[in-house]
Amino acid sequence: MSQTENEGARLFREAWISGVRRHFPGEPKAGYVTPWDDTPQWEREAAGGVYEQVRQFVAVSGGLTSRLSREQRGCFVAICWTAQMFKHFDDPKPGYVADWADLPLWQQETDADIFDAIEKATS
Repeated sequence: MSQTENEGARLFREAWISGVRRHFPGEPKAGYVTPWDDTPQWEREAAGGVYEQVRQFVAVSGGLTSRLSREQRGCFVAICWTAQMFKHFDDPKPGYVADWADLPLWQQETDADIFDAIEKATS
């Protein structure tokens, strides 16, 4: 992973952890808040892939993604994550590729926070 890709992936991970801590009801599983240095390589690469997809989406939208609803923003992150899971796993866990409507509210909120963090960092 290049320096730029690594920075984007780290930003994604930090936004994920922050969102989990903010929105998860109760104490999150340790894997949800694993620090970057302990994050598996596949997850780092997936985070970088989603970061890049969101970054490009913001760019080709002329920065007007701020007009999307919070749900649309979060849904975009979830779809990008699903694509990354199919890239990294032949048979991903169902929770990794769940449809937006099937995600728990805390995860929907966290995904929207991730979009906002990437948009802010790249604007």
